[in-house]
Amino acid sequence: MNFGRQVYQFLLSGSQAYARWDLEVSTSILKNRKKLLILLALAVPILAGCLAEAYEPEILGGKAAYAPAFYTGTIFLASIAVGLAAGLITGCIGAGGGFIITPALMAVGVKGILAVGTDLFHIFAKAIMGTTIHKKLGNVSGKLAIAFLVGSIAGTFIGGFINKGLYNKDPLLSELFISAIYALLLGFLGFYALFDFLRATRGVQAKAASESQNASAGMTGLSVRMQSVNVPPMITFDEDLVPGGRRISGWIVAAGGVVVGLLAAIMGVGGGFVTFPMFVYIFGVSSMTTVGTDILQIIFTAGFAAVGQYAIYGYVFYTLAVGMLLGSLLGIQIGALTTKVVKGVHIRGFYAMSIIAGFINRVSVLPKKLVEMEVINWSPSVCGVIEQVGNYIFWGVVAFFGLWVFSKFFVNLGKLRGEA
Repeated sequence: MNFGRQVYQFLLSGSQAYARWDLEVSTSILKNRKKLLILLALAVPILAGCLAEAYEPEILGGKAAYAPAFYTGTIFLASIAVGLAAGLITGCIGAGGGFIITPALMAVGVKGILAVGTDLFHIFAKAIMGTTIHKKLGNVSGKLAIAFLVGSIAGTFIGGFINKGLYNKDPLLSELFISAIYALLLGFLGFYALFDFLRATRGVQAKAASESQNASAGMTGLSVRMQSVNVPPMITFDEDLVPGGRRISGWIVAAGGVVVGLLAAIMGVGGGFVTFPMFVYIFGVSSMTTVGTDILQIIFTAGFAAVGQYAIYGYVFYTLAVGMLLGSLLGIQIGALTTKVVKGVHIRGFYAMSIIAGFINRVSVLPKKLVEMEVINWSPSVCGVIEQVGNYIFWGVVAFFGLWVFSKFFVNLGKLRGEA
């Protein structure tokens, strides 16, 4: 149980660090008129096509169009809603929004491999447009970054090979694999978050959370052991913070990069939710150095995975990536403002609810996939009902959360303007 809580805190702290990055790049894009004009220039023709499709289905997304027959303007509008929901969760809760993007895209009819590739491309585009690298480069350890990126790029090739290999063998196997991975991750995070929420409502603070936060200021036992492994080449870092600096084997850093690249390519989340806690709690790198290195990691890992493993094989829907980017830019700002007028315990409760809803959604599709693959012999109608219930629960929770955030935002708009 203690080990499970430590893993939960590890993933949660990474998710929170990724949310801070997401808010920073989104704010940077919104403050830049040129970047906004570029986005509008990309979005206006797509939205116009969606409106045209309502009257002439053959114009965009119909069977006569040069696009997959199942792609419609409705899915593009759904991608904006997905980005909006993810942005609201990220901005308001400060963690977790990125976890629902791939499952949500799959829930609206996008194939798993396309959802992963599109999510990665959306992260890459956001990183390129919004990251203010020049402000962070002073904190980057070049040697750490190079060793980590060598590993993460190798990891993207492995993850991409697995996803493409499964899809080429059987698209159903690919759908089953991606859904099962998300079900495991979201189930683990969601139920631990629910336990923490219930403890908080009873006035019991999670001890592991404070321990995890304190660890970021110093060295964990694991990081001390990692740095004691003397396998050349050794990398020196944090010279400005520690006399003589700290040292760690480049092979350990590269191995961590492989894990991050593998997760990024398989799940489509960019790997950012693992990098921060890995550097701080496992490698023993200071938070200052970690932030700068993490920015470079997101750009290169997401870029190599999105382009090298998915885009060149046709597994990216660029229009959907634009839709998600538009929705998330609005959602994350509203969500971040709303945190000023809502109780923290409520936010923790919604975090648990949203993650568990994603878990239920992915679990609900597994019986249907297993029946289609002839692994189990259940009634197709029963499997269809289970999947439908999972979709209703997922979108119901997301819609309820969205309405709650918007209601809090508009009711307290005068107060928020006063604070601004």
